[in-house]
Amino acid sequence: MKVHKYAAFFLLCLLFLHSLLLTDSAAANISTDAQKMDAVLVVDVSNSMKDSDKNKISSEAMKMFIDMLSKNGDKVGMVAYTDQIIREKALMKIGSDADKTDFKKYIDTLSLGAYTDIAVGVSEAVKILDAGKEADHTPLIILLTDGNNYLNPNSDRTEELSGKELDEAIRKSKSEGYPIYTIGLNADGTLNKTILEKLSGETGGKFFTTTTADDLPRILSEIFANHLKLKVIPITNLTGNGQFQDVNIDIPNNSVMEANISITSGNPIEAKLFSPDGKEIEIPSDDVYYSKSKAYSLIKLIKPASGNWKVQVKGVQKDKIDINMVFNYDLGLRLVDPAKKNYKKGDIIAIQSFLESNGQKVESPELYQSMGAKLIVNEIASGTVSEIPLTNDGKGFNGEFIIPEDKQYEIKVIAEDNSFFRETNTFIIDASVIAASSSPVKEENTKDVPWLLYVLAGIGFLLLGVLVFYILSFIKKANKGFIGQIVVEIRDEDTGEKTTPQYRKLNTFKGKIKLHQLLQLAPELIETESVILVPGKNDTLTLFNKGEVIIEKAGRAVDASKGITIKKNDRLKAKLSKVNKSISLDYLI
Repeated sequence: MKVHKYAAFFLLCLLFLHSLLLTDSAAANISTDAQKMDAVLVVDVSNSMKDSDKNKISSEAMKMFIDMLSKNGDKVGMVAYTDQIIREKALMKIGSDADKTDFKKYIDTLSLGAYTDIAVGVSEAVKILDAGKEADHTPLIILLTDGNNYLNPNSDRTEELSGKELDEAIRKSKSEGYPIYTIGLNADGTLNKTILEKLSGETGGKFFTTTTADDLPRILSEIFANHLKLKVIPITNLTGNGQFQDVNIDIPNNSVMEANISITSGNPIEAKLFSPDGKEIEIPSDDVYYSKSKAYSLIKLIKPASGNWKVQVKGVQKDKIDINMVFNYDLGLRLVDPAKKNYKKGDIIAIQSFLESNGQKVESPELYQSMGAKLIVNEIASGTVSEIPLTNDGKGFNGEFIIPEDKQYEIKVIAEDNSFFRETNTFIIDASVIAASSSPVKEENTKDVPWLLYVLAGIGFLLLGVLVFYILSFIKKANKGFIGQIVVEIRDEDTGEKTTPQYRKLNTFKGKIKLHQLLQLAPELIETESVILVPGKNDTLTLFNKGEVIIEKAGRAVDASKGITIKKNDRLKAKLSKVNKSISLDYLI
């Protein structure tokens, strides 16, 4: 009886694992174009910027990009470099207008240094993404520079070493899916296009060049749109007449999360906003974010109602005013997994694809009505690509793929309208394998084979059960979240000076976190890379020390190589050996 129970248990494990694999297979055919991003802004702050960026276009660009980010969970970090890291900021989540304001103030504190090494900045940006990216966010790097190196002649750094480090950063960015968008600053005509085109071209980003802040809305809108698979919609060009002029803004459907309306003019403008029912909406207000600088104005509509909105713009007499818009949609595109797995020439595969929002099929005829879709077929061996138009039935996109030859094919669906596009991940159609027919079993062996099969099946179920146990344990451990917060205070042991206590919330992390991440990845505190925190039982933390940092608890050094438990209100001290500083850690819930 017990044997039957264990067999049933292992059978359930097998079925569970099978369903898990099927779920992952189906998920593979859903567009993973998340509407949240992890962005790192990288800016050259060497003395050469006095000439190539004399109007501080880089600062304006970074501020505008931050203004375009969503308060719905986008994260942004920053690296300011010369031939070393001058300032950096780990990825932080944008949750309010105050977060944006604080970040933009931080940008204003940047100062210039003597030398330049572009590899230093790009490599650090890659490390920041490695440390803080989230699985459901799309990562990217935006680099603002003139592209020129000027190494310190008194250091051991050479162009060869810098080039090797940059090549490694490019390789890592490409393998991890970190596109690098480069903005070449060329006010003095000394731009090094070659290196910037290489960075963007080899990582899947784009290269831009500018000499004036007037280009920023176009460039930043294109980066924002390209990364989230959106389209920039030119609204209108106006010539200011000193009076309010009407600009119509069409919100096509209720799936628009945000509408970013950028306005560029040589002089400050005034703006008024009216909803589709004719009611004037205050700028700013709860659902309207507004920011302006000497280079641009940005109006962001949060979850706007569909219909014809109106913006009234008042500019200086004869001043040129350009207005563009980028919608942000919380939509993905799913390709339904064909049920059959064994294919051959002449088989007809039904293609079904539809839009999703938060895992639910979108039932919105007005959203589909202006969209077109096509099936992209890539014959893998030759690389030949063909397109098959799909039918839009108001609820999704349908069609057929008839396998032309016994070969392997990659298929995906692309759907688009005039404001955005989406694509599914690829699905492999393998018609190249012909299943071999099984040989008949000789009669003299038929009595032995069943017992052998039972033994092998039993061993297989046992191994499968162990495998499932470890898989589930690993998944549970990797996804376990933190609670509470760590209060961090850094003391300089030479001077006795302390930093202001800083509160680091832990609930945005899962699985584990390095102390270096909580310290904003400060280069001088790199030793703390070896100190790792993981969630423990009953609202505790476990701290592991794998390096030379000395961990003290209650005034005594403790061995944390195998882990020590941290409870509510516990205080620890981490003493660094390479710099004479100590870090106090208080765990609060």
